[in-house]
Amino acid sequence: MSRISLALQGGGAHGAFTWGVLDRLLEEDGIEIAAVSGTSAGALNAAALKAGLLAGGRAAARKRLRAMWEEIADIGDFRSLAWMQPFVPALRFWQEAAEQFWPVSPEGLMAQLFSPYQWGDKWENPLAPVVSGLEFDRVCADASPALFIGATNLRTGKVHVFSGAKITPEALLASACIPTAFQAVEIDGEAYWDGGYTGNPSLWPLYDRDLPDDIVIVQVNPLHREEIPQTPLEIQNRVNEISFNASLMSELRAVAFVRRLIAEGRIEKGQMKDVRIHMIADDGLMNALSATSKLQPSGNLIRELFEAGRAAADGFLERHHHRIGVEPSVDLQKLFR
Repeated sequence: MSRISLALQGGGAHGAFTWGVLDRLLEEDGIEIAAVSGTSAGALNAAALKAGLLAGGRAAARKRLRAMWEEIADIGDFRSLAWMQPFVPALRFWQEAAEQFWPVSPEGLMAQLFSPYQWGDKWENPLAPVVSGLEFDRVCADASPALFIGATNLRTGKVHVFSGAKITPEALLASACIPTAFQAVEIDGEAYWDGGYTGNPSLWPLYDRDLPDDIVIVQVNPLHREEIPQTPLEIQNRVNEISFNASLMSELRAVAFVRRLIAEGRIEKGQMKDVRIHMIADDGLMNALSATSKLQPSGNLIRELFEAGRAAADGFLERHHHRIGVEPSVDLQKLFR
C-alpha cells in the first residue's frame, strides 16, 4: 500500500479537474490518502473527500464529490445572486462576446466599478448551500485522512490553516472567498479572503513526522505558458496565475533546498522530513481556458475538466506509481532552472 498526502490547489470552477483526479485515485486500491491540504476549490474537494470516506469508504467519497460538483454546476456564476440565476446564460453570452472584441476585460472593469459589499445585507454567498450540505461531524473527525484548510487573513496578509474542529462551514467559505466576488468571511473577529494568495495550497502542515514523505500536488493554475501575453486580458490572467502559484513555488524551493542538504550529508537523516514531490497537472488544457471560466461553473466545463483530471491521474499512475515511497517524480532542481 502506497501512502500519500495530497495538496489540492484552488482555481474556482477549474477545481473540477481535481475532482476528476480524486475520482481516479479512489479507484486505485494500492493508494492510501493519509492527509489532505486544500485551498479554495481544493478545500471543498478535500472536505467532500473526507466526509465521503468516513461515511462509506471510496465509493461513498466518489459519490459525495460528484454530488457536490453537480451542485456547484447549478450555481452558473459565482458573482450572481439567487434571483439572477435565470439570466446567467444570457449574461455569459454577452460577456464572452465582449471578451472577443473589447481590448480590455469586462470582468476586470466590473471588479473596479462594483463591489460585493454594494449588495449590503442582501448579498448571499453562492457557495453557502454547497458547503452546508457537507457532514461536518465527519469533516472534523480525528480519523484519517488528516485535513488542513488554508485561508488568507485579510488584515495581516498571512496564511491561516484550519484543522480539526476549526474546520467549520465558515472556514471553507473563507478559504474560497474571492474578494472581487464575495464579501470577506469573519471568524472569531478575524476577516478572511481566499487562501490562494498565501498558500495554494500550504505544504508545511503535511511535514508532520507521522504523515507520508510523498506529497502529490494537484496543480490547477499552470506553471508554464509558452506564448507571451499581449492583450490586457491575457496579461491580467497570467499575473493572476503567477501570484497564485508564488507561495507554492516558494515552498517547493524550500523542499528542494532541504533535500539537497540531506543528500550532501549536511543534515542528519531523520532531523528534517525528506519530502518526495509528485505532481498531477494538465497545463495544456489550463492554458486554453480563460480566467473568466473560473467563476462560471457551467455543466459542460465541469464535465470536461472532470474527464481531463481522470486522464491526468491515470497517466500519473501509469508512469509514476512505482516511484511513490521510493523517489520523487518531480525534478525540483530542474523546475527552478
